[in-house]
Amino acid sequence: MLEELLIFTRGGLILWSSCRALGAAALKGSPIDALIRSCLLEERSADASFSQDNYALKWTFHNDLGLVFVAVYQKILHLLYVDDLLAAVRKEFSQIYDPKRTSYDDFGDIFRQLHREAEARTEEMKKSKQALSSRPQPALTQKKPGPKGRGGDSRGGAANKGGSGAKDDSDGDGYGNQDHRTLANGAFKGQENGVRKENSSHGRTVVVKGKENGAPKDEGAFDVSKLQKLRANKKNGATDNGTKKLTKPDIKKKGKQDRVWDDKPSNKKLDFTDPADERGDEVADNVAVIEGESMMDKDEDLSSDSEDEEVEDGPKKKGWFSSMFQSISGNNVLEKSDLQPALKALKDRLMAKNVAEEIAEKLCESVAASLEGKKLGSFTRISSTVQTAMEDALLRILTPRRSIDILRDVHAAKERGRPYVIVFVGVNGVGKSTNLAKVAYWLLQHNLSVTLAACDTFRSGAVEQLRTHARRLQIPIFEKGYEKDPAVVAREAIQEATRNKSDVVLVDTAGRMQDNEPLMRALSKLINLNSPDLVLFVGEALVGNDAVDQLTKFNQKLADLSAVPTARLIDGILLTKFDTIDDKVGAALSMVYISGAPVMFVGCGQSYTDLKKLNVKSIVKTLLK
Repeated sequence: MLEELLIFTRGGLILWSSCRALGAAALKGSPIDALIRSCLLEERSADASFSQDNYALKWTFHNDLGLVFVAVYQKILHLLYVDDLLAAVRKEFSQIYDPKRTSYDDFGDIFRQLHREAEARTEEMKKSKQALSSRPQPALTQKKPGPKGRGGDSRGGAANKGGSGAKDDSDGDGYGNQDHRTLANGAFKGQENGVRKENSSHGRTVVVKGKENGAPKDEGAFDVSKLQKLRANKKNGATDNGTKKLTKPDIKKKGKQDRVWDDKPSNKKLDFTDPADERGDEVADNVAVIEGESMMDKDEDLSSDSEDEEVEDGPKKKGWFSSMFQSISGNNVLEKSDLQPALKALKDRLMAKNVAEEIAEKLCESVAASLEGKKLGSFTRISSTVQTAMEDALLRILTPRRSIDILRDVHAAKERGRPYVIVFVGVNGVGKSTNLAKVAYWLLQHNLSVTLAACDTFRSGAVEQLRTHARRLQIPIFEKGYEKDPAVVAREAIQEATRNKSDVVLVDTAGRMQDNEPLMRALSKLINLNSPDLVLFVGEALVGNDAVDQLTKFNQKLADLSAVPTARLIDGILLTKFDTIDDKVGAALSMVYISGAPVMFVGCGQSYTDLKKLNVKSIVKTLLK
């Protein structure tokens, strides 16, 4: 049973609803609002369906009029007529639609008729399928293969007898089924380094492979081996009689320069460690003065020197006059076949920029769904229209749905008398500890007190690494050594920071693969026990398709292993090694699309200042360049 069919504009104005027109009961919850937030606004409109609570939703668009048609029904019911009904309602409603009109109460009778017709067509289709399935299927008889003759072909009955009365295209010699088509070089099909020979008595062609068949060699036969020998002799003769090959003069390579042995002093400083006294305590100046200002507080200018490139429409089939006329008229209605060449070029371009294939495919399908049925404007190409739609879609995806201002949230937590807690999670070797130190350095520049919590009690050297960062940044660190429960260490660190009135606690965790359930269970316990204000996923900008798998399984494990009904998932993303990827920035798009979490920090170097914000416009321009 269909629960509701709703028609509204892209601006959010509801034009007609089956619940209001037919007096049906209202839906429980807000499944249509969830559809708009999760699919339509997030460029997932190309999906086949959407589920919310106990409802399943399907939809279609009229892009030229800017209308959205949504059908809602119970998830347990498999209604086969929904797509047919949506298409019929779309066709009928577009004929009576007027932009100045806001009420369509008279559409109820039309909808009832369309609903009955769609159900009747579905019932007829079911009956026809049942009738076809009830028919007895004819028994399939298999032909027994006969003995194979020369050349690998089977002979018929008359051919086996060798008589001349066989009714086929052959001369009754048993080769009636053999294919005698010649190839371009004159050899017969199936011939391998053999000899082609004409048999005048039977008028047929026989393939003789060398002298192993025992047949006498005919004088008129052509030997391929002789031709190969003649070509080889000719080539050798031409080489001997011709000029000698020129040889390149030997160029001596430059030797190594400035080799330094043990008895000579080195001109370069190779020891970059901080000076320390005999007790091991560091005697160094404030690193904040040495490093300078963090790149997080610098606005990145988007250079507009390079011109925007357009996606090719594909092979041009029409002349310049017809293309010019269509551009001037501006009455072309875009169809899916018109969009395919430009969308394929865009998909290849996105995948070349390290966007996951699945996400690139979904984005192109979403753009096609938003453009199909629209009319081209005057002097407008399909490629520029597709590229503009893709650019708008990428901007909507990469722009955060909710504002996360860490500095503002830190001051709000400070007023409530507690520290602001950030937990860094991710797979092995992505740079969690290093970028945690960069975030700590940025917070110190804003006059905030920071405490580090060494909760990586699994990897050897993890506590010492974080202790070194704390010593260089001159901030306190809370540690309990190795083989301790990370959740308990984090809780005690937060309690210690509360007593010392620290503003921020940065929790370092052990790297773990998304498939390692014991470590994922420990991470879920740490998050549920301490309820951090922000959970940051640290991921490499080098990954492509693996980014989708990592984020999906991290969120899934955190939800499955949570002890509370409302599980805490990933709130934001920190992309590392962004300076090593050149223009392969697709991992940022893949991670944001699959998780819905914004990219809050970007690591772009080895020093503490190499941390900056994600420039959305720059990323979009790079993806489409």
